[in-house]
Amino acid sequence: MISFHKQKLAAALVILSLPGMAWIQEASSAESIRTQEINECRSSEILTWGDGKDRPAANSILKFVYNPTGAPDWFPPDMVSKMVIRSVAAWSKCGVNTEIAPWSPNIELKKGVVVVQWHEKESRGNFGLADFARQTLSLGPKAFELLRTRNPAHDSGETLQMVISHEMGHLFGLMAHSRHCIDVLSYYHNGKGDSCLSRDPLWKSRVAEYRNTLPTACDIER
Repeated sequence: MISFHKQKLAAALVILSLPGMAWIQEASSAESIRTQEINECRSSEILTWGDGKDRPAANSILKFVYNPTGAPDWFPPDMVSKMVIRSVAAWSKCGVNTEIAPWSPNIELKKGVVVVQWHEKESRGNFGLADFARQTLSLGPKAFELLRTRNPAHDSGETLQMVISHEMGHLFGLMAHSRHCIDVLSYYHNGKGDSCLSRDPLWKSRVAEYRNTLPTACDIER
């Protein structure tokens, strides 16, 4: 997306070539399609890869607590806590009662209490992994360290928000991954030549990350 300060807009429009203007219109159109896919769900877009069977949420009330122990230095506790709150608020639209509680080493880990934690072993080398039975959402420190090393210009906070939302969706009972590209529960291809589906057939060439960082209308509908 390209933005201009208002005082520079007139001058900028004068020097834009026709191909440049077409590019801006195309980018704007692509963003509009993406926004539509986030905010509205057509029945034909509720698709999964068939890699799991959806079930009820882990509990009728889910209480999320964030344990910051072991987090990478660039993810301060307040920052990640806000991401957890953002994801919980977005998923709560599906009708499952949700709560946020402060972390304490002495917290009672009863049924319905989900611990969001940094844990290399329980994330199994992934960016994140939800354990439905143990009611944990484990984030992978080494995966995020590798991302930061290999692509320092990338906003790793955006990836973290997406991972939290994605894994949280599994705890809400969505065990199958979505085949609708924009959904936070999606993945793009199955390694067998099959790709996810989008209203924008050219999305791969227009954006680096099409998937949303929070649950979409179709995620909530499922």
